[in-house]
Amino acid sequence: MTRPRVVIAGLGDSGVLTAIRLAKHADVVGISVKPALVSGQELGLRLSRPRDWAREYWLPFDRLPALDAVRTVHGAVCGVDLDAAAVTVACADGSTREEPYDALIIATGVSNGFWRRPTTQSAGDVAAELTTAHDRLAGAQSVMIVGGGAAAVNSAANVARTWPGKRVELYFPGTRPLRDHHPRVWNTVQRRLTDAGVVLHAEHRALVPDGFGCDRITDDPVRWSTGQDPASADAVLWAIGKARPNTDWLPAELLDDDGFVRVLPDLRVPGHPRVFAIGDVAATDPLRSSARNRADGLLAHNVLAVFAGRPLRHYRPPARRWGSVLGPRPDGLEVFAPSGHAFRFPAWSVERVLFPWIVRRGIYRGVRPNDPLKATRIGS
Repeated sequence: MTRPRVVIAGLGDSGVLTAIRLAKHADVVGISVKPALVSGQELGLRLSRPRDWAREYWLPFDRLPALDAVRTVHGAVCGVDLDAAAVTVACADGSTREEPYDALIIATGVSNGFWRRPTTQSAGDVAAELTTAHDRLAGAQSVMIVGGGAAAVNSAANVARTWPGKRVELYFPGTRPLRDHHPRVWNTVQRRLTDAGVVLHAEHRALVPDGFGCDRITDDPVRWSTGQDPASADAVLWAIGKARPNTDWLPAELLDDDGFVRVLPDLRVPGHPRVFAIGDVAATDPLRSSARNRADGLLAHNVLAVFAGRPLRHYRPPARRWGSVLGPRPDGLEVFAPSGHAFRFPAWSVERVLFPWIVRRGIYRGVRPNDPLKATRIGS
């Protein structure tokens, strides 16, 4: 019996995990603008300690044995013919190719700041981008982070912890950040930020300059629609959550008013029973939470169920965001449940159990040894 052919457009966190789940059951083709899994997680660690970040969050595809059976195409999806069941790929070498499919999974994610862009890059480009952003912050005496989401809070904490001599300030709209988390989360995180020396500025809503895409670290004064005097710093990190879905290659009929992919509870696109979407690009719920709730297992089950004529399962999103906010700390990793209650992995367990066994062995199903030369291409 001929194995079905599944094309996954986008090999970020959700795309890679779905490919791993399907690789034993289908012929999987993964299309990626990067030659590796370059995660959008842990922005603060990426900026402040890029070598540490790269060790866990930059994984070349050939380091993942579970992807050995997956054919990866380095390039950007630039079109789809739904009637012919094929996507068009603008490859990194300048060529264009068609990739037919029996099922299509849309996992192209979102653009959000300079750290999450759908730009076709080489490994050298990724390393240079990491080093440039790190060096920019390392050379600043004062750093301002603008935003009230987890990326902004994570960045403030990590910058302050890595460079205790810098003045680090976090400006956010409203009375508290992390509005999508349970209020208990901010009660805990606020203490961690204050202990690290971060200066907090509530109820500051930034005026975003026309045409500014938050795609670089700046040093221009920041002005506020809430009436306060302008503020400035040597380096300004914009983390205001202006996520833009990477869906320019899709027909408008597949998208909601904000450009995200409309999906049914079983993650299929309405009217297209063999087209699915997952991750930040999928309009599953207001938080688009399938990216952070391991929906890859459910999606892989549903793709195979379509081919076998079996019932499909429904994705049930949580009401609030949950998980780690500040990332690994010297005293361990603090993870918040949807109820806002925290539980801690001690530092020894993060290094000896969580990453090597739960993440690398359990989630990724094995990771080959690191490239010893990669660390030399990245800032400290």
